[in-house]
Amino acid sequence: MTNGDRWLDEGANLILFGPPGGGKSHLSAGIGLALVENGYRVHYTRTTDLVQRLQVARRELTLEAAIDKLDKYHLLILDDLAYVTKDQAETSVLFELISARYERRSLLITANQPFGERGKIFPDPAMTLAAVDRLVNHATIFELNVDSYRRRTAIETKRGRGRPATRATAKNTKTSSRRDNQDQKEACLTDQNP
Repeated sequence: MTNGDRWLDEGANLILFGPPGGGKSHLSAGIGLALVENGYRVHYTRTTDLVQRLQVARRELTLEAAIDKLDKYHLLILDDLAYVTKDQAETSVLFELISARYERRSLLITANQPFGERGKIFPDPAMTLAAVDRLVNHATIFELNVDSYRRRTAIETKRGRGRPATRATAKNTKTSSRRDNQDQKEACLTDQNP
């Protein structure tokens, strides 16, 4: 154990939120990998996938066993919390998971919106308050205010820097120079009007 991973032994949580394309999923996977390399057990899953598995376990009357099975992981990474629908059955199994891990095992959660907009995730106000209270009580929260890397890549591709040429051709220097100047003007206009 190092000082950087003591939070796992304390059952604390890590919450990453920000707009889509900011790298939350990539960052959480990197954190998980570093912890695995330090000997911790980590499980990474999309929140919707895990919720569906837990709903099946509830129908089969094995929800408690399914949650207990997840307890072997020091860290459970729930990617894209906001994509869970506001269905009572889905949010109730998610709440049970959060409650079961509270102050014992850590969660790393990514979300596109801050928990101030939590009514979009948990439909029941009492469940919302209880879930958010448990999540943030012992948590470090990071707000990632960055531009979407997907948007940046699309802009670069549009400008011709994102993809390699599919074929090589000889250029006429005079024509090439005028075309390059036109491309530069278009790039400046694109930068000014996103």
